[in-house]
Amino acid sequence: QVQLVESGGGLVRPGASLRLSCAASGRTISGLPMGWFRQIPGNEREFVAAINWSGSLIKYERAVQGRFFISRDDSKNALYLDMNNLQSEDTAVYYCASASVFSLSAGLYESWGQGTQVTVSS
Repeated sequence: QVQLVESGGGLVRPGASLRLSCAASGRTISGLPMGWFRQIPGNEREFVAAINWSGSLIKYERAVQGRFFISRDDSKNALYLDMNNLQSEDTAVYYCASASVFSLSAGLYESWGQGTQVTVSS
């Protein structure tokens, strides 16, 4: 089974940008749909973005559409989330995940990283 490790989170001010990275090991992520989710304590894990195996199909949560961009580099066994114009409501733990079928539902994802904290504060 694939192991996933997120990195790139941190504390930034509103309007800043961050790139989150997800490094996969144990098996290739080539052919797997991948996604980013986020979670605030006390809340359910929320869909952020998903990308199919080829990168030809990409979906975003409405709140991040136009600001966040998901991409993958299968040669590096990596997934990325570029986040722009960050706002306080983007503060959360961000998780990358893999699935067997393309989905916007956290329940259909099978492997998860440990999460990386993103805090947006002035």
